[in-house]
Amino acid sequence: MLGFVEETTLLLLDDASGEFVDMPVSGFATVIAGAALMDLAMHNRVDTDLEKLTVVDKTPTGDALLDDALSLLSRDPEDANGMRILEAIDRIGLKAQDYAAEALKRLTALGILKQESGRVLWVFRTRRYPTIDDREEREVKARLHQILTTDEIPDPRDVVLICLVAACKIMELILSPEELEKAEPRIEQLRKMDLIGQAVAKAVNEIEFIFRYSTSAA
Repeated sequence: MLGFVEETTLLLLDDASGEFVDMPVSGFATVIAGAALMDLAMHNRVDTDLEKLTVVDKTPTGDALLDDALSLLSRDPEDANGMRILEAIDRIGLKAQDYAAEALKRLTALGILKQESGRVLWVFRTRRYPTIDDREEREVKARLHQILTTDEIPDPRDVVLICLVAACKIMELILSPEELEKAEPRIEQLRKMDLIGQAVAKAVNEIEFIFRYSTSAA
């Protein structure tokens, strides 16, 4: 089973070009950080309430990427008291490009992607990653599409992934404009079920506000 970081990396890749969809670097970092936090939550390493995120188990997961993220969340003694979720996103976001690169390596090793040189990428500047076996990507998108357009009861993993996709405003990668309009009430319902997703959404909104303000001031 792919982790949230790998699934999110697949969703962020354009099917035809093998390049990442266009978004601010800070937004990209937030997406990947949110995915890593959600992976840690699913592994019962972190817990959240309305105010903060707390590491509840420092035991390594066996996944080098997640264990690195876990170490970032428990590097200082005061971290034992928890931290704002946005602070956790900021910490992990500093490693977002490394984590996305690792996800691409894993997806390539699994035969889902292939690596080609000579094409400029948005983040990884000398390679592109077109899909070889798109069953996993199609399965992710088809699974989320089914949940969002029907009354099917979602798996907890799918709730988390939908919250992440909605928070980062990339839902158009899954739904058409007409479908998205109809699905808004269901998306909002699902978003209320995940605190990390809510924090990611807040972080993305803050990034957009700062970007608009700096642009208008210039």
